[in-house]
Amino acid sequence: MELILTEDVPKLGKMGEIVKVKEGFGRNYLIPQKKALISNSKNIKTLEAQKKIIAAKSAKLLQTAEAMAAKLQSISLTIEKEVGANERLFGSVTNKEISELLAAQGVEIDRHKIILENPIKTIGDHQVEIKLHADFKVPIKVSVTPKG
Repeated sequence: MELILTEDVPKLGKMGEIVKVKEGFGRNYLIPQKKALISNSKNIKTLEAQKKIIAAKSAKLLQTAEAMAAKLQSISLTIEKEVGANERLFGSVTNKEISELLAAQGVEIDRHKIILENPIKTIGDHQVEIKLHADFKVPIKVSVTPKG
């Protein structure tokens, strides 16, 4: 099944590209989520007409991401957690907690854009990446300290 992407889809393609996917993925996910359109002559003509609009939208998203990156570079987060033996945390620091701390500092970031290889389970300083744009990631510093 050939589809035209209406937005960037990770590991598949960028907005405006024509991609081949399995029918189930296209019908059950991409089309209902309005992430893609069926690739037919009418939609291809519409896409050609909207290439400039898509390029402008992509440039605007990149500019917004760069402005957000400037804000994030000045932010350092500190999280207090209960600590057990060997300085290991009870529980862990997740992307949801990081998102909430950023919101408290006036920066709204969707928790799905915060990239954690594994949840943070030790005290100390950690680098966490935030994916602001398809090709644009910003590292921030997260310090985990013992509570009390």
